[in-house]
Amino acid sequence: MTSSAHHDETEPLLRGGPSSVPPDDTGNTGPASHLQLYLSHFLSTWNSRVFEFASVLFLASIYPSTFVPLSCYALIRSVAAIFLGSSVGQYIDNNERLKVVRVSIVARRIAILASCVGFWVLIFKKTTRTVELAVFAALVALACVEKLCSILNLVAVERDWLVIIAGTDENALRVLNSQMRRIDLFCKLLGPLAISLIHSTSMRTAVLVVFGTNLISASIEYANIERVYRSVPALQLPRPTRAIEESLPSVSNTTASISSPGILHQFTAWLRQTKHNFSLYYNHPVFLPSFSESLLYFTVLSFSSQMIAYLISIGYSPGKVGILRTFSVGWEVSATWLAPLAMRKVGPIRAGLWFVNWQTLCLIFSVANLVGVLDFGRGLGWGMDVDVDWRGFGFVAGVIASRVGLWGFDLCVQTLIQENVEPEHRGTFSAVESSVQSIFEVCAFLSTIIFSRPEEFVYPSLMSAAAVAVAGVLYAMFVRTKRGHLLHVNFYCT
Repeated sequence: MTSSAHHDETEPLLRGGPSSVPPDDTGNTGPASHLQLYLSHFLSTWNSRVFEFASVLFLASIYPSTFVPLSCYALIRSVAAIFLGSSVGQYIDNNERLKVVRVSIVARRIAILASCVGFWVLIFKKTTRTVELAVFAALVALACVEKLCSILNLVAVERDWLVIIAGTDENALRVLNSQMRRIDLFCKLLGPLAISLIHSTSMRTAVLVVFGTNLISASIEYANIERVYRSVPALQLPRPTRAIEESLPSVSNTTASISSPGILHQFTAWLRQTKHNFSLYYNHPVFLPSFSESLLYFTVLSFSSQMIAYLISIGYSPGKVGILRTFSVGWEVSATWLAPLAMRKVGPIRAGLWFVNWQTLCLIFSVANLVGVLDFGRGLGWGMDVDVDWRGFGFVAGVIASRVGLWGFDLCVQTLIQENVEPEHRGTFSAVESSVQSIFEVCAFLSTIIFSRPEEFVYPSLMSAAAVAVAGVLYAMFVRTKRGHLLHVNFYCT
C-alpha cells in the first residue's frame, strides 16, 4: 500500500465520464429555481412517505387479526420494483426529461388517489367477499404503480436533473445532493408521525387527508418542476445517443423467428432488454460502489417495523421507541453536513471508505451488545429489568450511531454515480440499482419471516451486520483498484 499508485480522485473513473463529454450548460440557475426544485421534491417525498406509512396503518386496521394481507401487499410491491425497475430506467433514458417527470407525478397521484378510494371501500366492510378480494387486488396493483413511479421520479431528478443543474461545479452538486437528502429525512421523520396522529383519531379522516393532500399538491409539484426545466437550458437539450445499443443484437430481429403469439415476442424482448440492462450495470466501473450501497438495504438494524417490534417485545414502550426514532433521524440529518465536508477534504472515494467503516464498527458494537458480549449501558435503567435494559440500550446506541455512516456513505456513492455514469445510461443504471436494493430489502423481510420470534432476532441482526461488513470489503476493493492503496501514507514520508 504505497502512495506511488495514487490516482487523483477528481478524475473521472471511466473514459466516457465527465472529462470526455462536453460540460453541461447550467443555464441561469439561481436561488429561485433551486427553491422550486426543493419544493417539488418535498411534495413528492412527503406524499410518498405519508402514503407508504398510511397504507400500512390502513391495512393493519382493516385486517387486525392477520398479517397476511399486509405482507402480501408489501412483498408484491417490492417484487414489482425488482422485475420492472430496469424497464423504468430504460424509459428514463429513451424519453425527454420533462415528459418523464410529468408521467411520474401524474401516474403516481392517480395511483394514490385510486388507492384511497379502495381503502375507503374496505373501511365500511359492506361488500361481498368477492368484491373485497377484487378491491384488495386492485390496491396491490396500484401500490406497484406507485412504487415504480416513485423510482421513476427519484432516479430522473436525483441522478440526472441534479447533475445537469450543477454542471461542472462539483461543490454545487454536493450542496444539491445534501439539501435533497435533508428533505428526504425531514419527510421520513414527520410524514409518518403526522399521519399516525391523524389515524389515531380517525382512520376515515386519515384516508381523506391523504386523498386531499395528494390532489392539491399535484398541480403545485407539476408547475414547479416545469419552471425548473424552463430555467435550465441544458435540461431541454436532447439526451445523448446510446451508442452501446448499436453493438447489441436487435430484439425484434431475434424474436421475429419465433412463431409464438405476439405476447411471447414482447416477453422475450423484455427479458433480453432486462438482461442487457443488468449487464450494463454489472460491467460498469462504478458497479462496486453501487452494489456495496445496495447491500446496506439487507438490514433489520434500523428503526423499521422489524426492529421496532423487537424493541417493544423486550420492554420498550412505544413512546420511548418514538423518542429514539426521532433522535436517530436527527442524527442521520447530521450526515448531510458531514459528508459534503469530508468529500471536500479527501474526495468522495476516501470519504465513502470512512463512512462505511464507521457504520461497520458501530453495528459490530451493536450486535455484540445484543448477544451479550459487551455490557455497555449497564445501570442506565429506564424502569425496566436491568439485564434486559443495558443490553437493549447498547444495541440501540450502536444502531443510532451507525446511521451517520449509512447516509454519509450513501451521499458519497451517489456523487460517484452522478459524476461517472454516462448521461445516456443514468436512468438505466440507477433503476437497476433500485431493483438490486429491492432484492436485498426482500431478503431482510424474509430473514424475519424465517426467524420470526423475538428471541431469534439476533440471527437477522447478525446477517445485517455481515451484509454491511461485506459491503465495506467490496467498497475497499474498489478503492484499492482506483487509488492503488487503502491507507493514505503520504504523511509518513519526509
